[in-house]
Amino acid sequence: MSNSDSPLLSGADNDISLSEDSTHEVKQGLAALTLGAIGVVYGDIGTSPLYAMREALRPVSGDGLERAEVLGVVSILIWTVIMIVTIKYVIFLLRADNHGEGGILALYTLARQAMGRRSFWVLGLGIAGAALFMGDALITPAVSVLSAVEGIELVTPRFKPYVLPITIGILLALFLVQRHGTQAIAVAFGPIMALWFLTMGATGAVQLLRDPGVLAAFNPVYGISFLASHGVAAFFVMGAIFLAVTGAEALYADLGHFGRAPIRVAWFALVFPALILNYLGQGVLVLHDPAALVNPFFHLVPAWALPGLVALATLATVIASQAVITGAYSMTRAAIQLGLLPRLSIIHTSSSHSGQIYIPAVNWMLLAGVLAFVMSFRTSESLASAYGIAVTGAMLVDACLAIIYAHKGWRWPLGVTLLVALPFLTMEGTFFLSNMTKFFDGGFVPVLVSLSLAIIMFTWWRGTQHAVEAAHRQMIALDGFAESKVTSSTYAVPGTAFFLSSDPAAVPQALLHNLKHNRVLHAKNVVLTLETMRVPRVRPEDRIEYKPINDRFARLTVRFGFMETPNVSRAIVLARKSGLTFDVMTTSFFLGRRKLVLGTRNGVARLLDRLYIALNRFAADPSEFYHLPRDRVVEIGARISL
Repeated sequence: MSNSDSPLLSGADNDISLSEDSTHEVKQGLAALTLGAIGVVYGDIGTSPLYAMREALRPVSGDGLERAEVLGVVSILIWTVIMIVTIKYVIFLLRADNHGEGGILALYTLARQAMGRRSFWVLGLGIAGAALFMGDALITPAVSVLSAVEGIELVTPRFKPYVLPITIGILLALFLVQRHGTQAIAVAFGPIMALWFLTMGATGAVQLLRDPGVLAAFNPVYGISFLASHGVAAFFVMGAIFLAVTGAEALYADLGHFGRAPIRVAWFALVFPALILNYLGQGVLVLHDPAALVNPFFHLVPAWALPGLVALATLATVIASQAVITGAYSMTRAAIQLGLLPRLSIIHTSSSHSGQIYIPAVNWMLLAGVLAFVMSFRTSESLASAYGIAVTGAMLVDACLAIIYAHKGWRWPLGVTLLVALPFLTMEGTFFLSNMTKFFDGGFVPVLVSLSLAIIMFTWWRGTQHAVEAAHRQMIALDGFAESKVTSSTYAVPGTAFFLSSDPAAVPQALLHNLKHNRVLHAKNVVLTLETMRVPRVRPEDRIEYKPINDRFARLTVRFGFMETPNVSRAIVLARKSGLTFDVMTTSFFLGRRKLVLGTRNGVARLLDRLYIALNRFAADPSEFYHLPRDRVVEIGARISL
C-alpha cells in the first residue's frame, strides 16, 4: 500500500498459482444455471435490437431503401453476430478461463503469466481494456433505458415530453437500490429475460412469414456486395452494425458466475435464434413499410400489444443495466486487488454469494455519468453515435490479449495464431475506425472518460511501485534483526503483535518506530504479508503460510485471489492450524501510515507523483479494507519521499 506499510496490491507481478484449474462447480442443475445466464449474461446484447437495425439502415435510407440494401445490412448484422459473439467469444474466449473466471482482467493475468515476465505492453493493454469497459458501463444504462422508454411515444405522442423524466426516474431508482443488493431482484432476471427473448423471436418470426425470401441474408455475398457498392456510406453503416454485439464482453466477464456450459447452452438454444429472427423480422418490416424505420423494433407488433412490449422492453433494459453495473463493481474490485486502483470501500450485500458486492464510490460515479449522458444527448439516436468507440476498443484489447495467450499459453504457433485472429482484427478494426468518425458527434465523451480512468490506473500502479522501492531503500533484514532481539534487554509486553508489511524479508517500519518511540516489543511479533495472486480465488488450504523465525518472531503470509475481498480477521483464524498461537484479547495490529511527499523528479513524472499523492486521499482506510478488528489497530506514521 502506498500510504501504509501494508501489502503491495500488485499481484499482477506475482507468478505463484495456487488453485488448480478446475471446472465450474455446478451446485445447481444445468437448466437453472442456463436460465440465470439468460438473465444476467445476455441482458446487454439482448437489448441491442431496440436500436441496432434502425441505426444501421439510417445512413442509406435517405433516397429510399432497396431490397438489396436491406438484405445487405441484415446479412452484415447476422455475420457480425456469428463471427464476433459465436466464434470469438462463445467458442474461443470462453476457453481462456483463469481458474473459472473470465473478463478482460482475467485474460490480462493469463497473458501476463503465460509470458513469464513483466511486460509494459501487456500491462498497458490490461489498463486500456479495463478503462474502456468502465466507459462502456457508463453509456450502456443510458442508451438502453432511453431507447426502451422512447417506445412510449408510439403508444401516444402526448407522452413524448415525459420520456426524459421517466428515463431519469428509472435510472435514479436503479442506482439508489444498489446498496440493498440484487439477490431478490436477480431471481426474476432469468424468467423475464427468457420471456423477452421469446417475444423477440416470435415477433420476428411473424414478420418473416410475410417474406421468407429475407432468409437469403444468411448468404454473406449480400453483405459483401453491399460493402463493395456503397463506399463511404457502408463505412458509416459498419459503425452502427457494431451495436448488435455490444455486451459480448459481459458474456466473457460473467464466466465465473455460471460456467462455460450454461452460457453456451443459453446462447445456442435461445439467445442467438431470438436475435437473428428479430433482425430478419425487422428487415421484412422496413421492406414492406419504410416508414417503420423510425423505430422498427416497436413497429413489429400491432398497436394493441405496444404498451405491453414497451413495459417488457423497459424491464429488459433495466436488467441489462444491472448486469453492467455489477460488472463494473467486479471489474473495480479486481483492479484494486491487482494494484491498478486505490483501495475503495467494498460492501458485501449477500451472506451467501461473495460476488454480490456494492462499491459506493463506483455507484455514484456511474450514476453521475449516466445522468450526464442522458441529459446531454437526450435521445437514444444521439447516444448511439457515442456508443461504439469504447465497446470496439475493449474488444480489440480482448483480441490482442487473446493472441498473446493463445501463442504463449496454448502454445499455438505464431503464424497460426495470427491467421486465426486476422478476420476478427479486421472486422473489429473496421468497426473501431468507423466509430471514430463519430468522435466529434459525442464519441469523444466515453473516450475521455476511458482515458482519464487509464491515467488514474497507470498513475496508481506506477506510484505504488515507486513508494515500495523508496521503502525498500530503508529496509533492515528481518532475520538478522529477529536474531538480535532474542537476547535483547528491550522490555517485552505480553501478547501478540501483527505488523502488516509488503516485504516479508524486511523489518516493517511500524515495528521500528514502535521500538524507537515506545521502547517495547511484544512477546510474539508476526510480520503479516498479504499477497494477491493471479488466480480469482485461493483455496482455503493454500491461503495461509506460517514460518516461525524464533521464539519471538515469525512470518505469516495470507493469500487472496484477485476476485476476493481481503478479510484478515477471518483468514488468520486458519493460521492456528499451522501452529500460530495467539489470544485475541491480547493481540494488536500495527499499520505503518505513510506520509507521501514529492521527490526530485520533474516534468510529467512530477505531475504523476502529484496525482498519486492526491489519489491516496481517496483510498479507504486500510483497517476497514482488510477487515481488521477495529479496536485492535495501531497506526504509526512514516515519511516517504517519492
